[in-house]
Parts: sequence; C-alpha cells; structure tokens
Amino acid sequence: MQSVVRFVALMAVVMTTASACVHVQATKDAVTATPASDSYYQFQKVVYQNSGGLPDDRAYFLRVLRNIGAHVTATEGNVEIRLVSFSGGVKVFQQAKTDPELAKAIDAVREKKVRLLLCRNTMRAMNLTVDDVYGVTEADIVPSGVAELARLQGMGFVYIHP
Repeated sequence: MQSVVRFVALMAVVMTTASACVHVQATKDAVTATPASDSYYQFQKVVYQNSGGLPDDRAYFLRVLRNIGAHVTATEGNVEIRLVSFSGGVKVFQQAKTDPELAKAIDAVREKKVRLLLCRNTMRAMNLTVDDVYGVTEADIVPSGVAELARLQGMGFVYIHP
C-alpha cells in the first residue's frame, strides 16, 4: 500500500513539473516570437481615478496628468484612457478656470485623446455647472464617478488609482 501511495505522489510531482516546464516554454516562445519592430505594449484600455489627493489636490492632479501623459507616450498612443474625477478631484477643474498651468495640463491630455469625465453627484453637491469648471461639456459629465469606474471595469478597462 505504501508503494502505491509513493507512486501516486511521485506521479503528481512529475506531472506538476512537466506542466510548469510546458508553461515556461510556451511563455518563452511567445516572447521570442514577437518581432522586434512591434510595440512592446499591446493595446490597453485604462481608467484612472481622480478623487483628489490631500493635502494638495492641485499637485496630486498635476502628477496624475503627467503619469497619464507618460502612459500614452510609453504605449506609443496604443491606449484608450479615461480619467474619472469625483469628490476632491472635481475641485481642480474649478481651479483651472483661473489657473493657467492647470488649464494647460488639462488641454495637453485632451490633445492625447484622453477622455476626462466628471461626477454629476459631486458637481451637484458642490453647486457647480459645466460653466464653473474648465474644459468640460455636458458630454463629459457622468451620473456617478464611482459607478462609472465600475462600468468601465466591466467593459474591460484596467483600473489605476495613482
């Protein structure tokens, strides 16, 4: 009986090792089969969360926008990015009305085809309209920032909260 148990245990180890070797070889083949001229990154769908960053929402937002710009550059534009702003993240769009650096940073990511979305719930709570925030139209307003994050993830977007 002990020899049968040993045999079964040995076979389990052999099968696990063989499976791991096949996986490693398949991964190696996939990596080496990619021509050098292809982009390193495949097409990506990404949603970034911007809910503010205490103690300085403005500095945090500028870092997020720089990260997004670097993301677009790294993927050679082979990416679809949405930035969903709610809570403290909406304040910076209000500040950008009178802050040229913020306005320029927002314009720069828009030029890279990044879609900027703002939460209607937050805007209502802050008594804001599209006229009170920089570079935003009705088409950029979503009913709920949190629900939009979940909706986009359900559509295959990868979630990033820097």
